[in-house]
Amino acid sequence: MDIFTTAQRSKIMSKIRAKDTKSEVLLAKALWKRGHRYRKHSKSIFGTPDLSFKKYKIAIFVDSEFFHGKHWDIIEKRPKNNAEFWQKKIERNMQRDNEVNVFLIQSGWTVLRFWSNDIKKNLFTTVRTIEKHIEEIHNRIYFK
Repeated sequence: MDIFTTAQRSKIMSKIRAKDTKSEVLLAKALWKRGHRYRKHSKSIFGTPDLSFKKYKIAIFVDSEFFHGKHWDIIEKRPKNNAEFWQKKIERNMQRDNEVNVFLIQSGWTVLRFWSNDIKKNLFTTVRTIEKHIEEIHNRIYFK
């Protein structure tokens, strides 16, 4: 049972962002400070990654745990209200994420997906992971 009225819940849900989430902004600023230049939400790349490096064909997605189904198969606190809707929505999001990954990888892209809470807890590790991929691809391109 929801503790909020339908109108209150609607207002709360309307505040959830699809772009420029706190985790995404945190990661983007950290990469920018380290001298990395990227594109945000490039519609020319399939799946519209949150951050992308076209030069290196790296697509970065920052996924929220709830909407992208982290531990969906074992999660205990699934939504009780409108459960069928949420199950379909989250499972479709997970399916779409997989379709995007497959397409981009088959097109020669490196796909990096990070959970938003992991970015908040381990920002430096996340940045270093991205930098390692950039370095690896840079060396492959320029030092064949």
